[in-house]
Amino acid sequence: MIKPLPRAGLPDLPDAELAREVAAGHPAAFEVLMRRHNRGLFRTARAILRDDAEAEDALQEAYLQAYRTIGSYRGEARLSTWLARVVANEALTRLRKQARRASIVPMQPGAEIEAIPEIAEPNMANAPEQSARRAEMRKLLEERIDALPGAYRSVFMLRAVEEYSVEETAAILQIPQATVRSRFHRARSLLREGLASEVDLACGDAFGFAGARCDRVVAGVMARIAGETTR
Repeated sequence: MIKPLPRAGLPDLPDAELAREVAAGHPAAFEVLMRRHNRGLFRTARAILRDDAEAEDALQEAYLQAYRTIGSYRGEARLSTWLARVVANEALTRLRKQARRASIVPMQPGAEIEAIPEIAEPNMANAPEQSARRAEMRKLLEERIDALPGAYRSVFMLRAVEEYSVEETAAILQIPQATVRSRFHRARSLLREGLASEVDLACGDAFGFAGARCDRVVAGVMARIAGETTR
């Protein structure tokens, strides 16, 4: 029988050590990993799927895959990169299924795909407070990121928002590094130069993943893990 780990010290353990504990059969260590990486991994899924509910569902499935296969993690890359690749694979699989369904069921006439809206440049000098400006800018940024074509959106989220390197982004999305660079440059161009000065302020708050949503994902995965261990 596996001896339970004391929970008090788990949040202080580095990712690699937590991964070893999960592989050794300690689900509590996986809960720490989920809470540590929830926001970034949700952003990764959402950047590909562009839907909150679908991204949340994909995240849970990816976590279960990661939990079952974490023994294969050898530490060649950061654990966050390894997890992001699992999440991206699950999200891309769902996206391909959506595309197949869309090819069977025709879209309504006149429907536009991946349209990039024309939004007037905000006059930041007229905003009453810095917090209000940031909230407005964050909303505008989220809307424009959502409007990016999928290939550019996922690269932008990983590079600009999650701050993965070119090499890590290429590994997560399984595309050449040169493609990462060109798509990232194109994504920034599509977001318009008028937003560039505010992107760094808004990126940290975009697509937040905390509170009830964080707890819901963790609770759902832990319940399914508990079900597997009792079989």
